[in-house]
Amino acid sequence: MSANSIRGPVCISWKQDMEGAMYHLANCILLLGFMGGSGVYGCFFLFGFLGTGYLCCVLWGWFNACGLDIVLWSFLLAVACLLQLAHLVYRLREDTFPEEFSLLYKTLYLPLQVPLQTYKEIVNCCEEQVFTLATEQTYAVEGETPINRLSLLLSGRVRVSQDGQFLHYIFPYQFMDSPEWESLQPSEEGVFQVTLTAETSCSYISWPRKSLHLLLTKERYISCLFSALLGYDISEKLYTLNEKLFAKFGLRFDIRLPSLYHILGPTAPDAVTESEKDDEEVHEPAVSPPQAMATSVQQPSLPSPPPAATSPCAPPSRARMSRPDSGILEKGDFPYFPQFGFSGKVAAGRIP
Repeated sequence: MSANSIRGPVCISWKQDMEGAMYHLANCILLLGFMGGSGVYGCFFLFGFLGTGYLCCVLWGWFNACGLDIVLWSFLLAVACLLQLAHLVYRLREDTFPEEFSLLYKTLYLPLQVPLQTYKEIVNCCEEQVFTLATEQTYAVEGETPINRLSLLLSGRVRVSQDGQFLHYIFPYQFMDSPEWESLQPSEEGVFQVTLTAETSCSYISWPRKSLHLLLTKERYISCLFSALLGYDISEKLYTLNEKLFAKFGLRFDIRLPSLYHILGPTAPDAVTESEKDDEEVHEPAVSPPQAMATSVQQPSLPSPPPAATSPCAPPSRARMSRPDSGILEKGDFPYFPQFGFSGKVAAGRIP
């Protein structure tokens, strides 16, 4: 094989006339198409412009270049782009959710960069059903409603109360029963310790307990996602109640401390005995707990110094801070949070 046959024919002279406008238009459109970005909309931009550009190449090859190979290749490439666009439209229709679930994804899951496929599994677990509550309709009754689901409020406002006393509100995109969900193991059963009543017309979604536990067991990513969402939701409820106590008594407690039980829990015999011991040591009238003022302690008698030594000034004794008694908080100031030890059913000062 000679070198000339490998190189191909050499251009003897360049064409004096430029190609037609269709050729230049096709290349401009192809240039725009290759500037498309990533993602679904980027693919729409890419294949839309590429398909249009290859259709212009088909017209140029048919009317100007008069080349069958140009027409065939440009036509095949245009058809491939159109098929890709049809596939994208099908995928979008397949991943389309009802309006409530789309808004839920944009508000709660999209900021966490949850993939659509994962969100689809979460939605399928609740069967894409949206439930409603009329005004003053109860979602759960204290001591009666079993804990067999996990619900998320989509719209409206729910009032949480215990023994007829208001505790806090639940607002849209907050879990309605996150403390109850976390308080039980998958094999355990229980009932609500608070009453949830709709103050306005509400809508919510609900995951059945068994179905959601199966999904969390199978998908570790979804399990970590729900653990983070539930933990944040419970902490928000606790801090809301902490602010309520601060506004009522002027006290702000650290909810991370196990000793919070002594403040929030019901008065126990041991707590009464300990309080009486504190009163005997203080020797002064008890100060009302909302004021949280320190009471001084009577200085103990010190042994007399040796005769040769000078008598230095006795160091001032440190003021003893009276611990707020559990009796200052009325029943119902904190709801039932058994997983944090905020109930009389767990040992005092112990957090599981």
